[in-house]
Amino acid sequence: SPLKRNARIQLATGLDAVERTDEAIAILNGLVGDNPRDLEAIMALGNVQRERKKFAECARTYSSGIDTLPTEDKKAWVFYYFRGICHERSKQWPKSEADLKQALTMQPEQPLVLNYLGYSWIDQGVNLDEGMKMIRRAVEQRPDDGYIVDSLGWAYYRIGNYEEAVKNLERAIELKPDDPTINDHLGDAYWRVG
Repeated sequence: SPLKRNARIQLATGLDAVERTDEAIAILNGLVGDNPRDLEAIMALGNVQRERKKFAECARTYSSGIDTLPTEDKKAWVFYYFRGICHERSKQWPKSEADLKQALTMQPEQPLVLNYLGYSWIDQGVNLDEGMKMIRRAVEQRPDDGYIVDSLGWAYYRIGNYEEAVKNLERAIELKPDDPTINDHLGDAYWRVG
């Protein structure tokens, strides 16, 4: 059936959702093996690996997607973004930063990339002004995204503006009340303002 490939990708996604990740990865590896240029299967495989914290593997998988796309293809930003996350999580910051910057070159106002790179810089204590500008641009585009609003609050915290930190982190908690990281950030900010 012409729908077999799509059904296999959906099956793999479903198997991963019920903790049958090895089976999901085997199915997706099979699809990519059959067609190494199948960007949808490559993306699905990389996403499963990333969600399961297999960061070295997902970086390689996203690289195969990048190698498949023409250099000027604007859709490649998402592969660079996800590979940048995998590199950052595996403690390879220079590679991560290069990928995130490449993603921004392709999509300069992409809020997820603006947020990730800006937050990473702020958290490391580097490029504070540029990082803050990036996060603000991300919040302007996604004012109801609790994670992005949290980034702005945490950025204010890192530069010592605790009043603005509390204001933004309280807003982030309204949007994502159960997130432990956002709650931790707000607790830190409350402690600073007394």
